[in-house]
Amino acid sequence: MRIAYETELLCHNGTMGNAFSLAIDDRWLPKSVLCLRHYTAAKFLRDVIAGITVGLVALPLAMAFAIASGLTPQAGIYCAMVTGFLVSALGGSKTQIGGPTGAFVVVIAGIIAVHGVDGLFMCTMMAGVLLVVLGVTGMGSAVKFIPRPVVLGFTNGIAVLIASTQIKDFFGLHLDKVPGEFWLRMKAIAASFPTWSPKATALAAGTVAVMLICRAISGRIPGPIVAMLGATVAAYLLKLPVETIGTRFGGIPSGLPHLVIPTWHARLVHGLLGPAFTVAMLGAIESLMSAVVSDRMSNDRHNPNVELIGQGIANIFSPMFGGLPATGAIARTATNIRAGAQSPVAGIIHALTLLCILLFAAPLASYIPMATLAGILMIVSYNMGEWREIPQLLKLTKTDISVWLLTFLLTVFADLTVAVEAGMILAALLFIARVSDTTTVSQVTDDYVEDGRMHILQDKDIPYYATIFRIHGPFLFGATDKINTVTERMHELPPIVLIRLRNMTAIDATGLFALEEIARQLHATGRTLILCGAREQPAQAIHQAEFEDVVGRENICANVQEALARAEEVFEKIEASAATGSK
Repeated sequence: MRIAYETELLCHNGTMGNAFSLAIDDRWLPKSVLCLRHYTAAKFLRDVIAGITVGLVALPLAMAFAIASGLTPQAGIYCAMVTGFLVSALGGSKTQIGGPTGAFVVVIAGIIAVHGVDGLFMCTMMAGVLLVVLGVTGMGSAVKFIPRPVVLGFTNGIAVLIASTQIKDFFGLHLDKVPGEFWLRMKAIAASFPTWSPKATALAAGTVAVMLICRAISGRIPGPIVAMLGATVAAYLLKLPVETIGTRFGGIPSGLPHLVIPTWHARLVHGLLGPAFTVAMLGAIESLMSAVVSDRMSNDRHNPNVELIGQGIANIFSPMFGGLPATGAIARTATNIRAGAQSPVAGIIHALTLLCILLFAAPLASYIPMATLAGILMIVSYNMGEWREIPQLLKLTKTDISVWLLTFLLTVFADLTVAVEAGMILAALLFIARVSDTTTVSQVTDDYVEDGRMHILQDKDIPYYATIFRIHGPFLFGATDKINTVTERMHELPPIVLIRLRNMTAIDATGLFALEEIARQLHATGRTLILCGAREQPAQAIHQAEFEDVVGRENICANVQEALARAEEVFEKIEASAATGSK
């Protein structure tokens, strides 16, 4: 407020001063405050419906993530309730839903195995402090410096690990303890497979089938809650001899969670620094990825620094109520938006819905079969794996492929903390290598000068039906968010958009992914994207990635002169089509 006040004095209390003051203040205000400025009763009603819907969806997921992490089911509910409220109230995204997610399952299980539950609570609070520091220091955008192959390697590896932890309950195996290491886990599961239960397997498979059917019918149907209720009723009425939450944990206690400050063990701090950094990085990556998804679906723009502050505060408070680490949940965020959420109030109501369930319906959770929760997590692990990107990644350079493969293997067979650290080192080395490749020294010849005439803009007439953007410098991870300039004012763009790549010296997998997203957004609004003037390395990468399938081979041109001629062709077709339609 002091900065804003001094700015107003400097501007002599004029309109510009007030606007600038408001802009500075708004940079640090939660979205919940900003959205309430123009809040209406109609928006509140839609938020109530969305909040109740996503609250019901969050219930089985929260319990499943807690159980898979080695905690009690109520720990997941407490986490979803507390962090869901705080992330929505204090975060920088309009429709983001916070809570426990699959990304933390393996990390939490490892921390508990080595340091116990007290160690987990300490680690979560340490990670929360790190997230707040990242947000306060303006480092919310630093997550973009992690290359796409590294992020994909993390998510693929975590998905495999989560699925492997659910095999026991999916098939109803009799296994006293599931080993923490992947190979030992698979070996123990294979040895106990003769004890599998056909009834438990049928329930788990039925859960998967119901969720897939719900998704096929409509994205608005809450598949997890439909599957959980159906399987629970079936198991109860048929008296199936399967393990339930009640038989394993004795049910879920009713009432509010108790506020208890976790015990601080100074001797554990050194050993928890690495895991805390891992939890903070994973939390930052997933929350900001989820916020980007939220932006695309709700036509909004999140504030990454405020979002990290909200996530950090939520993780500081979660252990005080017996909860686990939390971050932005992509699936629940998407459900929230599809259900009609208009503001962070929906996320707050989602938390209150969980509170009501905890107060009035907790005993009913005892009847939920473990096989059902395993089936839900199998779907979750598949969805978070982003497997559809792998075929595209395999078309890129050997460097991108090797980075993805190394991160994936370290995540599965070593340790997620090691994978995160190795991924950060790989990111730095990859950036240095790619930037060094962009430096060239060459002699200016007559041919060079003549070739450049086709690329210059000074003597070209840009028609009213087209606009040109240019990318200058290496378009690598860390810089790809700048392409958002193209779509910031989508409604003002003409029907044809040219992106000039003449001065783009290099591109990587993250850059290609960003270009593809821009192409899809433009095509969704009926606009045509034309790329032109790519140099050797970008041209080769674009060809390897089969980008022609995204924008059309005819819309990748050698120079701007050729691109303008192509734009004229496209516009003539648009006019002819419009004339035919008017008749």
